[in-house]
Amino acid sequence: MTVAEVLAMAPVRAADAVVVAGRRGLHRNVRWVHSTELVDIAPLLRGGDLVLSTGIALPDTEEGLRGFAASLDDSGAAGVMIELGRRWAKLPAPLVEACEDLGLPLVALGREVRFASVAQAVGERVVDEQLEELREAQRVHDTFTELSIAEAGPREVLEAVQRLSGVAVVLESEDNQVVDYLAGPSDIDVFLADWRARSQRVRVDGRTAWDAGQGWLVTRLGKRGRDWGRLIVQSPAEPTQRLVAVAERAAAALALHRLHDRHRDSVVRRMHHELIVGLLNDPTDSDVLRRCEIAGLPVTGRQFVGITMRPRPATGEAGSPPGTQVEAVIAATVQAAHKLKAPALVCYVDRDVRVLLSLATSTRSSRVVDELGAKVRRGHAVTIGSGRPTTAVAEIDRTLREASHVLSSVREHDSGPPVHRLEDVHLRGLLALLGTDERLVMFVDRELEVIRRHDAQWGTDLLAAVQALVEHPASKSRAAASLHVSRPVFYDRLAKVERLIDADLDDPDIRVSLHVALLAADLLEP
Repeated sequence: MTVAEVLAMAPVRAADAVVVAGRRGLHRNVRWVHSTELVDIAPLLRGGDLVLSTGIALPDTEEGLRGFAASLDDSGAAGVMIELGRRWAKLPAPLVEACEDLGLPLVALGREVRFASVAQAVGERVVDEQLEELREAQRVHDTFTELSIAEAGPREVLEAVQRLSGVAVVLESEDNQVVDYLAGPSDIDVFLADWRARSQRVRVDGRTAWDAGQGWLVTRLGKRGRDWGRLIVQSPAEPTQRLVAVAERAAAALALHRLHDRHRDSVVRRMHHELIVGLLNDPTDSDVLRRCEIAGLPVTGRQFVGITMRPRPATGEAGSPPGTQVEAVIAATVQAAHKLKAPALVCYVDRDVRVLLSLATSTRSSRVVDELGAKVRRGHAVTIGSGRPTTAVAEIDRTLREASHVLSSVREHDSGPPVHRLEDVHLRGLLALLGTDERLVMFVDRELEVIRRHDAQWGTDLLAAVQALVEHPASKSRAAASLHVSRPVFYDRLAKVERLIDADLDDPDIRVSLHVALLAADLLEP
């Protein structure tokens, strides 16, 4: 509570309070009220005490009055209120001038007032505010304790800071790059403008510091000398203890998350994941595009290529945990993109590694994609699909989806090109695009159900015979050899299939229909 707020209280207003001097100090905080007639009361005061007096024992001399005002200011007093009538009808000029020079609020009470009433009103208000501070401190404590127990990630921690403070908050890396942020009520573009250069000028000697020039409350993340980032909370005015507590508890929660997470780049990877998901949802979202720029992915005057990689066990890696393979592929992709000087977003979505490259429009994108794929495949068994490049930001989602679509169209152990593209997947690509469309599922069931049911009931393998026939349409001998059976046995199986489906397998329409059904079944199987 400030002196200005005390002046607005009912008992003080009833006393016709008038600020005679020190108006610029009305923002001083009031911790308690003391009524006294002692001229040497200053040593008994604490910072923030408001003095009430009738003035009957105050000095008569100019020197004494100035000394009284100076002693109150030196003790950190919030101000002084003097009731007129007992000693003075008008406060003496030397006292007024001294208080004005010191910026010490001097208030004249024109009517008689019970000092006990003023002290009680202020005391109750101070206690209420202290209780509210305790409740807020408990709220801050509970919020970040819950986040720590839940092993919350950086995004959840930033959301908590923004919710508790109501202002913009930024998480930056050790090299002053914005990792993530949440906007406050003011323009976030202005707040983030020229961030790295501004941030580099802000030095934090202790754990937390306020930079008045930037209007930032800055908290270091990690031990001194081993900092891995900073948390910045917007604070144009000097921060309250509560805001400092919010920032420091948030920093502790982020540090705990880092201990839980074994991956040093997990914060960056999480941001890349959020950006790619955001681009898939709406590539024109200005906030997502701004975050891409901050993350180091240029979006103006560029061409974009989506890539999808699926790790697969290679020889001698059959027992490797899937997570280990994924981490290795992501690390190799990031390293390859860095060597090629190709800005990229890299993350793991579902069972695939998703990549978005941002290249100069003059760059031959197919060459960069092929080189990236070659570098990754050099040490890891992966199947790679690429979308078509686009120079339109609004089509970023299209190239990302195409890459995923191409990859889903490729057989798991396909021995085709190092990087698969739309022109490589043909009919499988169309069927993969249809996905789990109900009509496609019904078509597969209609074409293959009879054969499947017979195989299940009698333990035969007629469906494999049909598969061999459509994969070797020009030679039934090769089809039989692929199954390691003789030609008569193969012909007998085909005859059984013809009786089951009541159709001639030499009919081109029947073969195409069965071939499409088998391709679709293979794609639907996972």
